[in-house]
Amino acid sequence: MTAVPALHEELAPAVAATAETRAAEIAGPRTWWAGPLDVEGLALGSVQAALSAAQLLFGPPARFFSDSASVRSAFNSLAHLRVDGRAPEQFAPLSGYFATSDGWVRLHANYPHHARALRTALQVTTKDEAVRRLAGLAADEVADRVTSAGGLAVALRTAQEWRDSPMGRAVREQPWIRFALAEGRTRALPEPGSLDGVRILDFTRVIAGPIATRLLALLGAEVLRVDPPDNPELADQYIDAGFGKRSAVADCADPRQLETVLALAASADAVVCGYRPGALRRFGLDAQSLRERFPDLVVVTLDAWGDEGPWGDRRGFDSLVQCATGIGERYGRTGAGGEWRPGALPCQALDHATGYGAAAAVLALLARRREAGPGWAHLSLARTAQLLLDLPPVEHAARELPVATGEFDSAHGKLRYAQPPVFTAAKRLQYRWPPGRYGADPLAWA
Repeated sequence: MTAVPALHEELAPAVAATAETRAAEIAGPRTWWAGPLDVEGLALGSVQAALSAAQLLFGPPARFFSDSASVRSAFNSLAHLRVDGRAPEQFAPLSGYFATSDGWVRLHANYPHHARALRTALQVTTKDEAVRRLAGLAADEVADRVTSAGGLAVALRTAQEWRDSPMGRAVREQPWIRFALAEGRTRALPEPGSLDGVRILDFTRVIAGPIATRLLALLGAEVLRVDPPDNPELADQYIDAGFGKRSAVADCADPRQLETVLALAASADAVVCGYRPGALRRFGLDAQSLRERFPDLVVVTLDAWGDEGPWGDRRGFDSLVQCATGIGERYGRTGAGGEWRPGALPCQALDHATGYGAAAAVLALLARRREAGPGWAHLSLARTAQLLLDLPPVEHAARELPVATGEFDSAHGKLRYAQPPVFTAAKRLQYRWPPGRYGADPLAWA
């Protein structure tokens, strides 16, 4: 295989006190998706980073590896999911690219509350109405109007326009994984060479964060996902990333429930948070508050636009980040009717790569804490997009690869899913159990 981008080297700040990270092995073809960017390199490199961090944490003789077909399937896991034979709906009618009077915008309306905000901002109810309405408005005006109403919309940019913008500059100045480290209090794993007994408190939604914690659950950690009672997760997204976890609901505006959540954080090994910066600050569950209150707790945060810069407090999704950062423009093409239209990556690669990067950060920081003390990390979809845009071009050869699937009987029906991209000792790791009912578990460690 042609060399994979050495994303495991991004872990160096966290692992310098332990040992050099040995790269996990990846077998199989180097390319399979046709397109102008090295999406395969991003996918392979991020999975390799996570597995390399696991090797570091577990220590010899643990060796983890993967292969191209498994990585390709994992990065498109939602598309391979079947629930009693039904395929998920990935985008709602008002989600997607729409032409404006001076360019293009991308809208996101998969969640009901975002769809309501979008319809209110544009004064439309159907997709046809939205097409006509948007054709008479400027792209930036649409983005500002929808964002102000609590919806999600961004104007299409080129990669250079993004780099030159205040948002792009703020992201570009950050490493892919930004670490903050402290010396002092160390803590060993409950079971050496294993994640058994390791507790992960999961404040994540949508794709990137749940992918991170799905991998940690696969490796043996106890993962408790906690969601608010309002605006529940989309059912298929929850199922796709819910394997091996438990799911609870907590209203942190209720002092008693907040006290319980804080007690969970106090007894956790790591917290993974995927909410936009500041969303949990009023509850004392933001990264800074958690670091101050529980100084030996590993905290890894991820968001759409980064936690600095003018878009640091905005909501966002993979598809919107692709549009804003120039990826949508790079994948644009002219159709049979002669009209140019923006395009998209072959999968939600920014989400998945960020998720594997977040899992790698958790594993590396657990290894560091054992030897030198605690640490914290941050990632963003926008920084992952910049990483992808900066990867050197490769010779692409489109090809089909086999999809390994598994089946579970579950509370949701019979599930068929893409198997995990993690092997050890020539054996693929398996999820320990299927997703249970959303929010149905006690707000407590097992």
